[in-house]
Amino acid sequence: MDVTMIGLQNAGKSSLLRVLAGGEFTVDSIPTIGFNTKRVQKGHVTLKCWDLGGQPRFRPMWERYCRGVNAIVYIVDAADRAALPVATEELHELMEKPSLDGIPLLVLGNKSDLPDKLSVDELIDAMDLKSITRREVSCYGISAKEETNLDAVLHWLIARASR
Repeated sequence: MDVTMIGLQNAGKSSLLRVLAGGEFTVDSIPTIGFNTKRVQKGHVTLKCWDLGGQPRFRPMWERYCRGVNAIVYIVDAADRAALPVATEELHELMEKPSLDGIPLLVLGNKSDLPDKLSVDELIDAMDLKSITRREVSCYGISAKEETNLDAVLHWLIARASR
């Protein structure tokens, strides 16, 4: 199963992937240049995860790495309200690409351990997720640091492995 993880810089994509793959959470993660790839084994399912850099110079390549995957995981820092408008704009622009029609989207509000984070309902509203069409859209609150709700993320992904 192929999964692409995208989102703005500092949202926690690499940290999430490291934890999902069985590694340790580290606070001092360096920005991803280009992309990382890791395999996550859960039962009989192997997830091949692409973790793409979130800095502006890497965003034009997001579409290319999202084509033909089983799921797109869009990660936002749920405590960084200032970054939310750009995160929302980038997501909606990407979801309008015809080449990505029908690919399920999982939006993750990361850093749910922080006090000023948005709830899932607030994220759905702030990011206007209900307006995204031509695909299944889900949204969860997670914490890569505290490993909160990561089982739900894996279950969601595995359920889409056979599609």
